[in-house]
Amino acid sequence: MSAAGPPLGANAASRGGAAARAASVGAMSSVVLETRSLVKRFGGLSATNDVSLQVERGARHALIGPNGAGKTTLINLLTGVLEPTSGSIALDGSDITKLSVHARVHRGIVRTFQINQLFNGLTPLSSLALAVSVQRGSSAGWWKPIGRDAAVAAECASLLERFRLADVMDQPVHSLAYGKRRLLEIATALACRPRVLLLDEPVAGVPEGDRQEIFETINALPADVSILLIEHDMDLVFNFARTVTVLVNGAVFAEGDVATISNDPRVKAVYLGEDDMVDAQAPHG
Repeated sequence: MSAAGPPLGANAASRGGAAARAASVGAMSSVVLETRSLVKRFGGLSATNDVSLQVERGARHALIGPNGAGKTTLINLLTGVLEPTSGSIALDGSDITKLSVHARVHRGIVRTFQINQLFNGLTPLSSLALAVSVQRGSSAGWWKPIGRDAAVAAECASLLERFRLADVMDQPVHSLAYGKRRLLEIATALACRPRVLLLDEPVAGVPEGDRQEIFETINALPADVSILLIEHDMDLVFNFARTVTVLVNGAVFAEGDVATISNDPRVKAVYLGEDDMVDAQAPHG
């Protein structure tokens, strides 16, 4: 005689419990990056004031606000450059408030800067080879001929093509047009395989005629990478973002989808002039 099985309905209950747990995990994991009541004070000045922010997995999320609103301070808190006065930061539900910059990059939070942070003496190819090798744990030999490591070579080739850098891959970084340098910085950040990519004013300093290439490249970034974009260019913001958070005086002033934010009279009054709104809402080819 076979051993007695589980009580009638136990398997169904077990399956139901597993499904509930899976649903719970799925619900929890929809938010990849979160701040809770984040505060940063410099003496008596609150640069970040009780900011609670959620970035969804796969987000296309823009952070906007007037100069001095605290946008870059918030990014510095998220990346570990600054330590908050109070509040917390979580990545995939794990508290990272006390982690170093390096540890956060390892966990998957990567940023670009308003002013590019590239090695001017390298080429786009060697810059990407270094970033890819570090990510793969083989940086000790990054300077060797690229073809020596087929996996590194293939990843570099893919990044050069994706970011429209193949035609300048052997030119020194210092000789590149500024728009190409911005593209290289984003490519280098993507080589770190981020879960969350923080883009700090990617078109800052780029001539008007070169911005379209950056717009198109940013819009084509991998869907599984969550992106938080800090930008003053409303063309880029309103053509890229699905969610927009407005920061004023270090605090969250408004948040919503593009239509909600672009039609919010309070946002128009404190940040978006009517000319900006007309330009941003006009169709772009």
